[in-house]
Amino acid sequence: MSGASDGIGKVLLQPTLRLTADYFDTADLRLARNRMTMRRRTGGSDDGWHLKLPHAEEATRDEVQLPLASAGQPPAALTRIALGMTRGAELVPVATLRTERRPSLVYDGHGVALAELTDDRVSVIIGGKVVSRFRELEVEAAEGRSAKDLDSIVAALLAAGATEGGFASKVVRALGPRAIEPPDVPTPRKVRPHDSAGDAIQNLLARHVTAFIKHELGVRRSLPDSVHQMRVAARRLRSALKVFAALLDAEWAADLREELSWIAGELGAARDNEVLEIRLLDGLAKIDVKGTGRAVMVVRRELSRDEHTAALDVTAAMQSARYLALLDALVEAASAPRLSAASSATAGDALPPLMRSTWRRLARAVRALRQNGPDEAWHAARIRAKQARYAADALVPVFGRPAKQLAAQLELVTELLGGHQDAAVAAEAAAALAASKGVGGPGGYALGLLHDAQRAEVRATRRQFKRIWPTVAKPRRRRWLRDDS
Repeated sequence: MSGASDGIGKVLLQPTLRLTADYFDTADLRLARNRMTMRRRTGGSDDGWHLKLPHAEEATRDEVQLPLASAGQPPAALTRIALGMTRGAELVPVATLRTERRPSLVYDGHGVALAELTDDRVSVIIGGKVVSRFRELEVEAAEGRSAKDLDSIVAALLAAGATEGGFASKVVRALGPRAIEPPDVPTPRKVRPHDSAGDAIQNLLARHVTAFIKHELGVRRSLPDSVHQMRVAARRLRSALKVFAALLDAEWAADLREELSWIAGELGAARDNEVLEIRLLDGLAKIDVKGTGRAVMVVRRELSRDEHTAALDVTAAMQSARYLALLDALVEAASAPRLSAASSATAGDALPPLMRSTWRRLARAVRALRQNGPDEAWHAARIRAKQARYAADALVPVFGRPAKQLAAQLELVTELLGGHQDAAVAAEAAAALAASKGVGGPGGYALGLLHDAQRAEVRATRRQFKRIWPTVAKPRRRRWLRDDS
């Protein structure tokens, strides 16, 4: 490499390392095709089992690492994380990479660490035989340095004859073209009104199956909000299968909806407990009476117990054969949904009538609402509003801005009615906790006040809904559907 005039000072060679990495994947490379790798590596400072996972940034991946506890099959903790991608298919050795690594520390002209440069000479072994060899150079910024600081090193390497290889892991290069084939769930694409309704539905299913699998990986890793987002994806899929049922094989769609309802229910218990606890504690924080501390203790004790049970139930469900069968069914739905004859019509002709029907069901549910009516009627209206919102959102890739604007208006409705439902459930829970054994007078009194506050929020939300609904329901918002009703 060039000298200090190019921003590069001394380069210190480090001891050579000899690394061995055994890579595991399914026979059809489901991990590699979804930008995941699982390996067992020895010979360096980070010996162990490694699972590299997709990241929002194309050139970045997250990593989970475990110690070298086993020499054979991957540890169960890693196979559980990858289960949503493997869908239960066996993980088998697919390649061994033996690497002679020659690292160097690169400093700038002032003697400050700039980067680590690794020069890897890699032998690829498949089936016990060396099938290829390649050389890879990698530059990693030192602590406190940015990618811009590496420009001088990259320029020097290119001048010396190196070529940029783009982002691809060593094992992907080793396995060849099969490792970069598309994943089983196709990438959603643009669908226009003149395309078939079947294409639009497949695109919709692929979009939400992709989200479902992405967030189920988050659930397995206990990432924040993943349970909620996975449940939302399941609900969107169920709604699509119902709203657009006329375009699908009836029995197939009904069976898939039933299984999605099952997993959404399993996820729901965990999510609902989380939302309820937050709401109850926030409500108690606004109440300044003697028994508030006791009430907080009761809420945390009772709901944490329920939350733990719900979390165990989710874990068990996501390890079950039933769940793995659902994953297979979702992949099939995203790649080859079972369509009806009606799906051959254009999206521009077939989809608007189904959206209009969904809107009419919502409008009927809203007309039935009364200020002092039962909570169940308001909850039913919320379900109808969600179906309409999801349906409008589903039409955005086909119809663009007008569908997006309608979906945004319906989102206001669903958020408001969602708050109504949360307050109604919280009021009921507060009353139940107040009446439970061992709460005591002051704690029960505080919970009673919390119940009253939540019911007051229910009433206020109903009044607010009655004010905004006429604006949301204006016929001009649906003229693009060629119907003013």
